[in-house]
Amino acid sequence: MFEEYIVPFLFLLEEMAPYLLLGLLVAGILHSFVPRSVYNKWLSGNDLKSILLSVAFGIPLPLCSCGVVPTAVAMHKEGASRGATTAFLISTPQTGVDSIMATYSVFGLPFAILRPVASLVTGVLGGLAAGKFGGADSHEGSVSSKSTAAAAKKSFLHRCREALSYGFTDMLQDIGKWLVLGLVAAGLITIFVPDDFFLTFAGGAKWLNYLLVLLIAAPMYVCATGSIPIAAALMMKGLSPGAAFIFLMAGPATNLASVLVLGKTLGRKTLLTYLLSIFAGALAFGAAADYLLPQEWFTARIMDTMCPHCHGSAQGTEWWKVASAAVLLFLIARAFILKHKTNKTDKKMMTFKVTGMMCNHCKANVERAISALDGVASVEVDLGAGEARVEGTVDPAAVVKAVVAIGYGCDIA
Repeated sequence: MFEEYIVPFLFLLEEMAPYLLLGLLVAGILHSFVPRSVYNKWLSGNDLKSILLSVAFGIPLPLCSCGVVPTAVAMHKEGASRGATTAFLISTPQTGVDSIMATYSVFGLPFAILRPVASLVTGVLGGLAAGKFGGADSHEGSVSSKSTAAAAKKSFLHRCREALSYGFTDMLQDIGKWLVLGLVAAGLITIFVPDDFFLTFAGGAKWLNYLLVLLIAAPMYVCATGSIPIAAALMMKGLSPGAAFIFLMAGPATNLASVLVLGKTLGRKTLLTYLLSIFAGALAFGAAADYLLPQEWFTARIMDTMCPHCHGSAQGTEWWKVASAAVLLFLIARAFILKHKTNKTDKKMMTFKVTGMMCNHCKANVERAISALDGVASVEVDLGAGEARVEGTVDPAAVVKAVVAIGYGCDIA
């Protein structure tokens, strides 16, 4: 009984962990190495050009619906518009270079072409809709000129350390709780929903199958490559190519973990636009595969041998997945401990009350602004308490002025 309920959850965690770690690393690299001006110049608009660039950037990346979340949140915080961020979120997890190749090996060329096309169309339309209806963009504030100049002088090694700290500490502090909640919920669905739940409806109306597949696939976690053998097995048991394609789109594109995080970071309007774009796109392209295109295009190679690395459970658990899961759990626990750890230092510091900070990106902005001032020996910002503790000979008025200049409220405590 223990194995029946625990093993599926552990397998889910092992499948997610490598992609999530990759997404956190990419988020850190984007934060530390990509200047804010890049996002402001190329991805800050809600126009078609910015959204197309965002989709083109995202489609080849091997990021799943969990790994894409921290990357996209970091992009948005650094200056990417709501529309460009939503387009990236929709298009990126649906496919990647690895999944396109694996799709070709199992389903043939038509499916391999249809996946990135569907990703492109749904990403662009969803991004345009989010830009128009998702609400105004609100980034946490820009960095002061002194702070920007100081950042430009950082060494490569310093930037690497900053990228790792931001990706595996700051980002996990922001989204870790929601990822854990989503993982638990997705794990319960994976455990308690029977594998053949909607296959029993395969002989009925296709649209009923579409809705059932969408209902089951959307909240579950499955990566773009891992979804391929599952969809192939469903087709071999009687599911139509269109219904299988809906699983290939909706399964990788979203899960409960990403929904919870996006609702907190981008708002309900953008989340609703994101979900509607994925669902409508999956249904439209699934119906097109069944009703507008020859069925033999999608069934000719279904009995061929599937790529052995597409589904880890076929060969047992790989060591790197177990290691990734262990590392992820350690990093989440560490991030939670650091976030709630009380400061027990006995050093005498000036304390400032800072208002307007919402996340670790705000915290980093305040720390950089204060650190750039002459006479600052150390600075520590407590996000939960809304305080900045500064040690050194700096003028308190200068600290207040620097923090206010980047958009936050500040007073001497």
